[in-house]
Amino acid sequence: MRLVCALLVSSGLAAAACGPSGASTAKLVVGSKKFTESVILGEVLTQLWRAEGFEVRHRSELGGTPVLWNGLLAGELDASVEYTGTLLNETFADQHLSLEQLPEALRQRGVVLSLPLGFNNTYALGMRADLAQELGIARVSDLADHPDLELGFGNEFLERADGWGALKAFYGLPHTRVRGLDHDLAYRGLEQDHIQVMDVYSTDASILRYGLRVLEDDRDFFPRYDAVVLMRSDLQRRAPLAFAAANRLAGCLDESRMTALNARAKLEGASEPRVAADFLLERFGMRSALREAGLAARLLSATGDHLLLVLLSLAAAVLVALPLGILAVRRPGAGRLILGVVGVVQTIPSLALFVFLIPVVGLGAKPAIVALFLYSLLPIVRGTHAGLVSVPAELSEAARALGLPYAARLRLVELPLAARSILSGIQTAAVINVGTATIAAIVGAEGYGQAILAGIRRDDLALIMEGAVPAAMLALVVQGLFELLERTLVSPGLRSGRRNGGDTADASA
Repeated sequence: MRLVCALLVSSGLAAAACGPSGASTAKLVVGSKKFTESVILGEVLTQLWRAEGFEVRHRSELGGTPVLWNGLLAGELDASVEYTGTLLNETFADQHLSLEQLPEALRQRGVVLSLPLGFNNTYALGMRADLAQELGIARVSDLADHPDLELGFGNEFLERADGWGALKAFYGLPHTRVRGLDHDLAYRGLEQDHIQVMDVYSTDASILRYGLRVLEDDRDFFPRYDAVVLMRSDLQRRAPLAFAAANRLAGCLDESRMTALNARAKLEGASEPRVAADFLLERFGMRSALREAGLAARLLSATGDHLLLVLLSLAAAVLVALPLGILAVRRPGAGRLILGVVGVVQTIPSLALFVFLIPVVGLGAKPAIVALFLYSLLPIVRGTHAGLVSVPAELSEAARALGLPYAARLRLVELPLAARSILSGIQTAAVINVGTATIAAIVGAEGYGQAILAGIRRDDLALIMEGAVPAAMLALVVQGLFELLERTLVSPGLRSGRRNGGDTADASA
C-alpha cells in the first residue's frame, strides 16, 4: 500500500487513466530479460497493448537488468517489467532509497512505475531436497555449519547489492567455493551435484522440476520483489491509452498464478506468447491473434538476420582495416599504435562491449554490428600488415625503378603478393563474426542466438541445436567461400608457393 500511494502521487497514474480514449498510432517497444517469467510478462504487456490498437514490438531475451535499464533511458524501450527489490538494491543501490522514494527517483530519470502486478518474486537459496534432508539444512543460517558445500550463483546475483556478498556478510557464512554461472545452467549443475546451493526465484517452476528445497530466509535478508511495469514517462503524452492499459494488470497475478504460468512454459513446453494469450483470455476475455512460425520459417528468418549482422560488420571492417594495415606498413611508428589499439579492442569481453554500446547506439542490430566491426579489425589489420611486410624488397625496388608511383606499386605489385595473407585475415574475422553474432541476442539482435538463449532458458536441447547447428554450418560455408575466393583472386603460382613452402618471390616469377 505504501508503494501504491507513492505511485499515485508521484507519477500521475490517476490522470493517465482518465486520459484520451482514442486509438493511437504510436509504435511501442517492450523489453524483457532472458528468464521465462520476464518473457511471459513482456508478452502479456505486448499483447495487451496490441489489443488497444498499438503497433508493438517485443524485444525478448535481453541480457539483464542493466541492458533493460539502459534501453529505457536511451529511448530504445518504452516499457519493461522489473521488481522493486531490484530497483532499490541494484539500479539505485548507491542512493539507499526507501520504497516511498523510489517513484520520485525514477521520475527524475524519465521513468515511471505502474501499480504492482500483485506478486512478490523474491530471491532465495535452493538445494536438492534429498541433500538438504540428509544434511539437516532448512534455513539459510544452517549453511554456516557446512562450509565445504560448493555454491553456484547467477553472475548478476554475485554482483548485486542484495546478492551473495551482502548475504554472506549478513549471515556470517564461511563458504569460499563459489562459482558464477548462467542461472538456468545452475539448475543442471545442482542436479548433477557439481554445486550444492544456488540462487532461485521464488516463482520459478524449476524449483518443482528439480525437486528443490527453498531455504527459509530466517533473518529476513531479502526485501520484497514486487513486480511492476517500468515505462518511459513521455509515454503518458505519446500513448495515454497504453500508459493506462498497463495499470489494468495491477493486482491480477499472485505468486501461485505466476508460478503456474511459468510452469506451462518451462515444464509443459508452451510458448511464452501462447501462455500470455491464454492468461489474457482468461483474465480479461481478450483474444490475441497468434501466428507461431514453423521450424523452416524460423531458420530462414534467423539465417537472414544472422547474415545481415555478419556481412555489414565485415564489409565495414574491410573498408577501415585494409587502409589501416597499409598505413601501419608505411608508417612503422603509427603502425605500432594501430596494432596496439585494435589488439586491445579484441580483448574486451563481448558481453561488456554490447552493454557499453547500448547508451551510444541503442538496442538490436546496431550495437551488434558495431561490436562485430570492432572485433573484425585486428585479424584484417594484422593480415594486411603481415602480407605487405612479407613482400620481397627487391620486387618493390624493381617496381620503383620502373617509375611506378606508390599507388600503382601497391595496386599492381604489393597487394596482389599480400592477397593470401589479407584474405586469411578477412576469413578469420568472418568466422569469428558468425560465432560472436550469436551472443548479440542479449542486446536484442536477431539471428541464431535467439534460439540458443531460449533453449538454455527453457532447458530445451532441440531449441539450442536450432541455433547452434546452423551457426556452425554457416561458419563452414564461410570458410569454403573464402577458399573459392582465394582461387579466384590469388594467382596459381602464389597458391602453389604456399602449399609447397616455396619462396614467394620465385613463385610470383
